[in-house]
Amino acid sequence: MSLFQKLRLFRYNYIKNRNLTDIAISNGCDKWGAHFYTPHYESHFESLRNEKIILLEIGIGGYSNINYGGASLRMWKEFFKKGKIYGIDIYDKSKLDEKRIKTFQGSQVDNYFLEKVLKTSGCPDIIIDDGSHINEHIIESFKLLFPKLKNGGIYVVEDVQTSYWPDYGGDSENLDNPDTAINFFKSLVHSLNYQELLIEEYQPTYYDQNIISIQFYHNLIFIYKGSNDEPSNMVINNRILNK
Repeated sequence: MSLFQKLRLFRYNYIKNRNLTDIAISNGCDKWGAHFYTPHYESHFESLRNEKIILLEIGIGGYSNINYGGASLRMWKEFFKKGKIYGIDIYDKSKLDEKRIKTFQGSQVDNYFLEKVLKTSGCPDIIIDDGSHINEHIIESFKLLFPKLKNGGIYVVEDVQTSYWPDYGGDSENLDNPDTAINFFKSLVHSLNYQELLIEEYQPTYYDQNIISIQFYHNLIFIYKGSNDEPSNMVINNRILNK
């Protein structure tokens, strides 16, 4: 093998095996540096890296400048070599479209708009909310989009520190405020254990039946979708056995 061929092979293997933090840095993506999300993302997404996934990200970046933003979309495109990457933003970002990346302009809480996006993209394997960070929007987007996520899919919410910031609808005084994103997702932890509820004739909710895991990190939440049908070993029909 010639030196040129060895260098090409080295470069190919280096690019092929770069970790997500390196990919984020090279694309100027703030999921590493301004935030420290990429190690968590990599641990959750590594098994999907070579799959033909559909990823939808809310929030493209660059604010109103049509030419700016899209760093995370390009990062995901490089990480998921066979993936199709879709992004939505309140501003027009169509100049950032390229092979395997498509953007849409609209609101993350506009159900009609989201339905149109999903008709184009298909049901996502991964949804990431890096949008307005307004608590009401985070919650409403989850209610609209989680049911559209594929079974076995992952829904991610970034920057939930706004749960404590009043300008975003957050609250640092009443940490039990049910209107914050943190408390909304904390409440869904009970869905994991709905089989244990001692409530006569309890009717499981959609979240009860379709959330199988929730993992919280600093400013970051991962929610896994699947069939939550694991039975209780002590409770049947909302009653404790032998009681």
